[in-house]
Amino acid sequence: MRTYVTINISDISNIDFSEVVETSADTIRKSLDGTQFIIKYNTEPSFITNGTVVPLQTLTHSEALILMQTADWSEQLVE
Repeated sequence: MRTYVTINISDISNIDFSEVVETSADTIRKSLDGTQFIIKYNTEPSFITNGTVVPLQTLTHSEALILMQTADWSEQLVE
């Protein structure tokens, strides 16, 4: 099962992209204000297990989809 975590952008340099689905800092999804990003993985990465990076929140796929639809992560359509 894939796990999704949000992380402070200040931790981007601590991400080992060989341990997550995203391939580089260029392929992550950032919050609209640029302060957070989300990554996904199947096996918990060493940078999380050793405490180098502390996720802000841990989400399932369904929870991540809901988060991505919020005003903090997605431009809202004006009708």
